Amino acid sequence: MCDSDLKHSEGCHCRGGLLRGFIQPLILLQLAKQPVHGYELMEGLDKSGGLASSDPGNLYRILRNLEDEGLVISKWDTTGTGPARRVYELTEDGHTNLAAWVANLNETRKKLDAFLLDYKKYFNTERKEKNGT
Repeated sequence: MCDSDLKHSEGCHCRGGLLRGFIQPLILLQLAKQPVHGYELMEGLDKSGGLASSDPGNLYRILRNLEDEGLVISKWDTTGTGPARRVYELTEDGHTNLAAWVANLNETRKKLDAFLLDYKKYFNTERKEKNGT
């Protein structure tokens, strides 16, 4: 998401629209709603704003890391007629981590709102000065 007319290959270096690491709280939120298998998780992430990784391998690496950190557990689901599927569920530590993400995101939102307000004030003032008003 770049407001510049320049394309990245032409020299635009902004990183607007990128939220590094934001996939983790998205995954945790989906799993807080209900345990799901990986494919269902990908669908839920896509529906929550199109922020799902287009690389299923990346999603499963993230899930393994979350499991290693004790935020998620998984179990094999052998019910049904198809092959066994791994179902992921949020742990108590995962709920705590999700709450911490929310607190941090709220603080980040305040900082972003202040930045955007300052930006708007500055550029509105600058335009008025240029226009002589």
